[in-house]
Amino acid sequence: MDLSTLDFVVFIGYCCLVVGLGLFVSRRKKGVEETSSDYFLAGRSLPWWAVGASLIASNISAEQFIGMSGSGYAIGLGIATYEWIGALGLLIVAKYFLPIFLKTRIYTMPQFLEIRYDHRVRTSLAVFWLLVYVFINLTSVLYLGALVLVNVLGIELLHAVIGLALFSAIYSVYGGLKAVAWTDVMQVTFLVIGGFITTFLVLRVIGDGDGVLAGFGKMMEVAPEKFHMILPKDHEMYTYLPGIGVLLGGIWMANLYYFGCNQYIIQRALAAKSLREAQRGVAFAGFLKLLLPILVVVPGIAAYVLQADLGKPDDAYPWLLSNFVGPGFKGLVFAALIAAIVSSLSSMTNSSSTIFTMDLYKPLINKNASEQILVRTGRITSLAVLTIAVLIAPLLRNLDQAFQFIQDFTGYITPGLVAIFLAGLFWKKATANAALVVAISAIPLSLLFDLVFPEMPFMNRVGYCFLILSALLVVLSLIERRGRGDSEKGIEIERGLFRTGPVFNASAIVILGVFAALYAIFW
Repeated sequence: MDLSTLDFVVFIGYCCLVVGLGLFVSRRKKGVEETSSDYFLAGRSLPWWAVGASLIASNISAEQFIGMSGSGYAIGLGIATYEWIGALGLLIVAKYFLPIFLKTRIYTMPQFLEIRYDHRVRTSLAVFWLLVYVFINLTSVLYLGALVLVNVLGIELLHAVIGLALFSAIYSVYGGLKAVAWTDVMQVTFLVIGGFITTFLVLRVIGDGDGVLAGFGKMMEVAPEKFHMILPKDHEMYTYLPGIGVLLGGIWMANLYYFGCNQYIIQRALAAKSLREAQRGVAFAGFLKLLLPILVVVPGIAAYVLQADLGKPDDAYPWLLSNFVGPGFKGLVFAALIAAIVSSLSSMTNSSSTIFTMDLYKPLINKNASEQILVRTGRITSLAVLTIAVLIAPLLRNLDQAFQFIQDFTGYITPGLVAIFLAGLFWKKATANAALVVAISAIPLSLLFDLVFPEMPFMNRVGYCFLILSALLVVLSLIERRGRGDSEKGIEIERGLFRTGPVFNASAIVILGVFAALYAIFW
């Protein structure tokens, strides 16, 4: 993709805006000491629209723009199921998870596990999450993002990796979550505008002068097989989207884990001004999730209809940019791609720092650490994890198969973590020992399923493993607490705790209605 001088001006202007905003919101009042709440949770001051925008900016990265467009090319609209069911998952998290999380005033997900279970569960899963965030999530986003720069600008991979890390570090390491969240608002704006530009221009071309809607209608006529949400069993991509199992299977576990138990996503809601603001923000994110397939999946289908000559499906989005997006607009869309990458990098860096500082450093290394020391530790940790990611990311180009295995690794533990959190939130008899056994058993059980049922779709495996691990947790807890009633650490659910306001309720009704309509149309 060749960028003109105007494109570079637009892109550089975007970079300056993001860095300037990040540094501006990071300013501290003279004589006021920054606390750990300020650095890790933005002083619990985020309004709903910042919560929702930051959550989506953290969620979207290069894999959405590049990977989901490629899946749109190869599979079709069915891949949008991840986004549309994700919108419903967000509603569940907002209504039933957030009231408990915000009531406990936690900083991190491992901290909640200590409140509900014990310090062993907290520490073991804090170490696990820290390793996953640093060695899998952060490095993979950095690597995939650097590939975009390599393909567009033609620079060396290492230089691209370092450039992205520095761009993220300039404002996020110093400013903490406040800088990350407020710049995310700007980045989401670029994401939506840039994504719409690509979709609009491509559909207009397909419409051949009759408009965007005509272009979409023509796509449905030319490639009707790309507009089915439920794939038949004989479809070549059935393993990825297993028919009705898409609606009823393990995708719900994946969504509840990702949006309800994942530190770098849920941290935005923990930083909200209030529970009402958090719930409205998550509902806003739900609306954006419904919108995302228009920005990232439809362009992939368009590339298929236009008979793009691609080396692989993931080349679909870059091919569209090269052939259908003009000067100036191309710089804006490129800025949107970088926005997706940098916002995810900043979020993962900040959350890794939060987990290390609040779940490992403070309770295990320096119990009496002052607020100033905690903030300083957070900044040092942010720099450290980014440095580690920079060193590892370039190595991933030589580890294609191992890299794919590592990406799947988080799916091996998802069923166990969801079982632990659901029992901890809503079942008072769940015990710490049972939770530990389930956490340890999750990976071996998933690997066993892979060995015994190698053809089983990923989503179905996650669902079955969740059911087995949940049963294991229930049986072990009942045996341990036989005759002793509820656990003393059980969460008290007061009457009215899950009551939501009219704005959230109306938003939920609209999201559910749109979801039902989409599946009715594209069944």
